Amino acid sequence: MDYLSNFINYLQATKNLSEKTLKAYKSDLKQFFGYEKDVLRPDICAFISYLSGQLKLKDTSIRRKIITLKNYYNYLIDNEIIDSSPFRKLKFRFKQEKKLPKTLTVNEISKILKCFDIDPSTLSPFSQKEYIRDSALIDLLISTGIRIGEAAAITLDDVIKPDHTLLIHGKGRKQRLIYISSPITWERLKTLIKERKNNDDNHLFVNRYGQPLSIHGIEDIYKKYVKKAQITTKSTPHYLRHTFATNLLANGADLRSVQEILGHASVATTQIYTEVTTARKKQVLKKFNYRNKL
Repeated sequence: MDYLSNFINYLQATKNLSEKTLKAYKSDLKQFFGYEKDVLRPDICAFISYLSGQLKLKDTSIRRKIITLKNYYNYLIDNEIIDSSPFRKLKFRFKQEKKLPKTLTVNEISKILKCFDIDPSTLSPFSQKEYIRDSALIDLLISTGIRIGEAAAITLDDVIKPDHTLLIHGKGRKQRLIYISSPITWERLKTLIKERKNNDDNHLFVNRYGQPLSIHGIEDIYKKYVKKAQITTKSTPHYLRHTFATNLLANGADLRSVQEILGHASVATTQIYTEVTTARKKQVLKKFNYRNKL
């Protein structure tokens, strides 16, 4: 019996999971099946030791695999394939390092935006198209903090022009509305929308072949402008999301609103950004507070 396929079909039908999450489930289970000879009576502790000792996986990766396996064996119990879970008497404890989100400075963000302070009419037709797309894309990521996967998924139908709003398709197939508060960002989006009309593909951001931009394509575009802006900090487009959230909180936005804007399922995920702002305030006060010298 193909337990793996049946389990994935079950998840697909009942849990409304994204393709990315389903792919992670498949990958974790295939790895487990490749290691474990008797799947119905597995040695879970040996498998965890293998992941930690031989593969040197991080605790976060191991924890994810444990969750996958627990769900899998609960499925087998529900379908009366096994009587009890191999996790029934097992408890795992991991020391998880709490990493703060990495951000860019406001000055570095300004340098990236200045890359678009040119007259596009001086460019070749191809470079003009690239400029229109890139300026709208990078400015949108900076102005809204959306994930690059969310940006890649935006279609012309997701643009609500009268409200200066975009419909964002987030993780877990959850939708949210994002208001474009920056007039410059909105004008760049309008220019791109006008350029994208009457094209075969309905996506807002496409490559030179007219196909939707991939996540890797957006990462390459970001790298191009980081290099052009002469920013030495090693960063990814996700830094823009962290920078956006951190500055919202630093400027007085409430945690609940930031959670909704970012599309976080839990406010606990958003909470970590408050620690970044606190750390930054400490640095500023230690360096610039005149009282320290009195």
